[in-house]
Amino acid sequence: MNRSLRQIAVIARRDFLAIVATPTFLLFLLAPAFMLAFGAVGGSGAAQLGASSADKARIMAIAVGPDALRLRAADTRLRALYRGGEGPPALTIVAPTSDTSAQVKTLFGQKDADVTAVLYGPLTAPSVRYNAPSRRHADFLATIADSVARETRTGLPLDKHIVNVTLAETTAAPTSVRSQQASGFGAVFGIFFLTLLLAGQAVGTLAEEKSNKVIEILAASVPLEAVFLGKLIGMFGVSVVFVAFWGALATLGINLLPPGVVLAGFAPAIGVPIFLILCGLYLAMAFMLLGAVFLGIGAQASTMREIQMLSLPITIFQVSMFGISAAAAGSPGSPMARFAEIFPFSSPFAMAARGATDPAIWPHILALGWQTLWVGITIWISVRLFRIGVLKSGIGWRGLFRRAAG
Repeated sequence: MNRSLRQIAVIARRDFLAIVATPTFLLFLLAPAFMLAFGAVGGSGAAQLGASSADKARIMAIAVGPDALRLRAADTRLRALYRGGEGPPALTIVAPTSDTSAQVKTLFGQKDADVTAVLYGPLTAPSVRYNAPSRRHADFLATIADSVARETRTGLPLDKHIVNVTLAETTAAPTSVRSQQASGFGAVFGIFFLTLLLAGQAVGTLAEEKSNKVIEILAASVPLEAVFLGKLIGMFGVSVVFVAFWGALATLGINLLPPGVVLAGFAPAIGVPIFLILCGLYLAMAFMLLGAVFLGIGAQASTMREIQMLSLPITIFQVSMFGISAAAAGSPGSPMARFAEIFPFSSPFAMAARGATDPAIWPHILALGWQTLWVGITIWISVRLFRIGVLKSGIGWRGLFRRAAG
């Protein structure tokens, strides 16, 4: 046992240093920064385009005198109910002309403003004309007209309430089921993103060593099970460096923000410290399981062309595991959730989501043992396929079945 552990450690250290102790690892480590930079450039362009179009949007009302003042007061009060940037476009009030129908057409045809809805006619029976995608703006104008009519009939100013309402902010923010499910989905997405970014490298790990015959030297010196497991551990060590680097940066950024801003509503049922520990363990299990599958599949490839062809089905497999687990996070306790928790390759994602809604700890102990068993099974199958299909040294599946029958 000690000899096997030493062999696994040698292979893991060899692969870890072969990746980390290279200048290209710095590019890999900073790859998310480049992704965020490109995303920020594209997002800023889209935001500027949206902001420019939002600045030109207008809703208009044709009124004069006291009616115009009442419309302005109603608009100010109703607009205060919206958060910044979420309210309707700015209201512009213009005086009526002799031909109201022609004036409405002229307002919609302006070149310097994008008019989405126009209120016109007497406020006792007003009319609103709007563009098809701007029904909400027309509803807002209708609500303004209704508020003005209520003020006119009751004689009570719009800034006065009919009843005295007592508003009090609660000091305790109870955790809702929705926030727990959102925390579970966040864990699923985080583990999926990291495994998608990191575990896919296992596909091409053996391709170079197969081409230069290094794998044959390793197979002659060390059991192939130790080679595969050592490579998985080495690649996971690289992933730990990656996660630790960006985790430290994220923690530093969170500490610079006001307290409670980022973790508002984050209260998993199992407790925050245990939940974070479980997420780390399930990330390791997801990496090991998917990495073992990718290592076994990539071990059958002989050229880089074949590895590139394998990238699409591998990505589809990862996305399907994410889809199943996301559905489980949205409906805890359902048959879909139970299937996702039992199926070994989606189990790490689904069990991480379960920790956000279920306070029990014993299912996680069983799940971690079940996933560890499947890591060993996947490595064993990958090694057998590699011996039979690549090294041509296995006894083959028929011989394996005969031996099992004997």
